[in-house]
Amino acid sequence: MKTESMITADNLWFTYDGEDIPALQGLSLDIKRGSKTAVMGANGSGKSTFFLCLNGILRPQKGALSFCGAPYSYDKKSLLNLRSRIGIVFQDPDNQLFSASVRQEISFGILNLGADNETALRETEKIMDALDITELKDRPTHALSGGQKKQVAVADILVMHPDIVILDEPAAALDPKHTDMLNKIIDQMTESGITVLISTHDPDYAFSWADQIILFHQGKVLKAGSPLEVFSDRPALNLTNLSQPAVLSIYESLCRKKMINEKFPAPRSLMELLHFIEGI
Repeated sequence: MKTESMITADNLWFTYDGEDIPALQGLSLDIKRGSKTAVMGANGSGKSTFFLCLNGILRPQKGALSFCGAPYSYDKKSLLNLRSRIGIVFQDPDNQLFSASVRQEISFGILNLGADNETALRETEKIMDALDITELKDRPTHALSGGQKKQVAVADILVMHPDIVILDEPAAALDPKHTDMLNKIIDQMTESGITVLISTHDPDYAFSWADQIILFHQGKVLKAGSPLEVFSDRPALNLTNLSQPAVLSIYESLCRKKMINEKFPAPRSLMELLHFIEGI
């Protein structure tokens, strides 16, 4: 059982300059080590703002954040260390990539942490090989496709060996091929023990992947729990403009028609449900 807290947020408040309504309004939550968390909610519910606070890009005006039990510090040295351990991949990779070539881009972060050139080159080559993007190493970052840019943005973070990786709408604007490729990379992260937080509007992916779902609504946590607990709460889903995962809707319909015994655990994917039905 995962018990160690990686991130604890206590009563966070944040208001952007010129805005009357706070983006975060007393938000509190806890993220465990090694967990797979899907953060969901309508646009404007505070997801991206919370992520920027986790990475130290934004500083809450009220409330407290702690990482591995230690309160956040906002001096330059502390923020550099924090961002090496909590990496964020932005929804639009063009906001993240700025170096002339892919190899320079990926090596920048680890060099900035003080690694020598030999170490940076070795680690950069290793992560490019792991993500199968070695062939892109001399390509200009601006000439990459959307999917390739997303892969490089992930490599930017992984080369620093973070404890936590945050992905803000990782599949946004990606075709099915690159979405599948990115999902496999996310699986590699979790299998290696990295704590992963994802913002997504895709209930099917969240239901099959996550071990915790957190619903944001108006800058605070509306509901948090297992995928089954959260996606069975229809009033909460309605408030956050979310639908049930297809597999859960089908499962509940089959239970109502007595075609499946309700004691049978809800499948997490359509493939699981298909295997069960074929067994019947």
